[in-house]
Amino acid sequence: MAMLNSLAKMVTKPLPRSISPKAHSIVDFITVGTFLAAAALFWRRNKRAAVGALVCGGADLLVSLLTDYPGGMHRTINYRTHREIDMGLAAMFATIPDFLAFKDDKERMFFLLQGAVMTALSETTWFPEGERPAEKQSIHTQAA
Repeated sequence: MAMLNSLAKMVTKPLPRSISPKAHSIVDFITVGTFLAAAALFWRRNKRAAVGALVCGGADLLVSLLTDYPGGMHRTINYRTHREIDMGLAAMFATIPDFLAFKDDKERMFFLLQGAVMTALSETTWFPEGERPAEKQSIHTQAA
C-alpha cells in the first residue's frame, strides 16, 4: 500500500465509523466523476495519466453500481465486501502512476490523493449489517 494510503489509514483508524451507506455511495459517485474529469484534463498533456484515470473511474463505477447500497443498481456485491474492494481500489489508485510509467509526472499526486481519500472513506464508513469491528468501538464499550 502506498505510504499516503497507510498514513490515511493510521489517522482514521481511531475515528468512529460515522459515514452512512448513503453518504458513502454519494462520495463513490463523486470519485467516479472526479476521475472522469481528470481524464479529460489530462488527455492533452499526459495520455497515460488520462488512461489511468479512465481505468480507475471505470473500476470504481462498476463496483458502485454492483454494490448493495443506495445508488447501487444490481446489488451483486454485499456492502461489507464493497469495503474490502474499496481498499484494493485505493491501492490501485495509488499505484497506477508506477504501473503506467508516469510516476515522475505531476499527475501522480492526483492518484496518490485519490487513494488516500478512498482509504479514509473506507475506514470511517459505518456498516450497519452487523456489529462494529472491535478496533472501532470506543474504550468504554470494550470495557463493558
